[in-house]
Amino acid sequence: MTRAVSPAIAACELTHLARRPIDFERAREQHHAYEAVLAELGCEVHALPPDAALPDSVFVEDVAVVLDEVAVLTRPGAPSRRAETAAVADALAPYRPLRSIEAPATLDGGDVLRIGRTLYVGVTERTNRAAIDQLATALAPHGYEVRAVPVEGCLHLKSAATLVAPGTVLCNRRWIDPSVLAGVEVLEVDSTEPYAANGLLVGDRVIYPTSFPATRRMLERRGVAVRPVDVSELQKAEGAVTCCSLVFEGA
Repeated sequence: MTRAVSPAIAACELTHLARRPIDFERAREQHHAYEAVLAELGCEVHALPPDAALPDSVFVEDVAVVLDEVAVLTRPGAPSRRAETAAVADALAPYRPLRSIEAPATLDGGDVLRIGRTLYVGVTERTNRAAIDQLATALAPHGYEVRAVPVEGCLHLKSAATLVAPGTVLCNRRWIDPSVLAGVEVLEVDSTEPYAANGLLVGDRVIYPTSFPATRRMLERRGVAVRPVDVSELQKAEGAVTCCSLVFEGA
């Protein structure tokens, strides 16, 4: 599931990046190319329409956590993003039972890293411990463990760590302590590319930004199959490749 780039993307929320001009048409082209890669890798892409009132809505991952048994609608940490959940809830309802994070809890889906039956959840400016407690309660009947992960220096947990192969995580150690991720191999990003830890594993391929060539070479040397994409305009909005889709098995 994806959502088209909002024509208001230039007014996006920013926390750790300076605001730069975003070329809307180029961002749209890059997003279409990203969707084409998802389809190339075997996904059936369900694209939601854009919303000019919601600048960040292309980053659809942040408003839901979709698991095999249930989808949890988040309550984004940025108040301007909370209206994004309605359209995503409608789109997910045919596929999953829905649960919701309730105030005063706040949760961004970009803070949720699933490894097997464990969900690691970043404690960040966007996600608080009340949300982690609610998520744990909602998912306990389905056999998931939820663990809090302190994050420093970046927007989301998935800015600092993502799964790039079964049992293998790409990580920036300056932003999280990877020892909290139990039983996985940790690959470190190149020191010159601090934002390079975000890749999207689809099947046996990793959708990965072209903007981090040194880390990409390291991944390929380690046998990780990389499918490069240019998301440079979306990166100006503090986005990444995981942010732009919800990938799950259909009904």
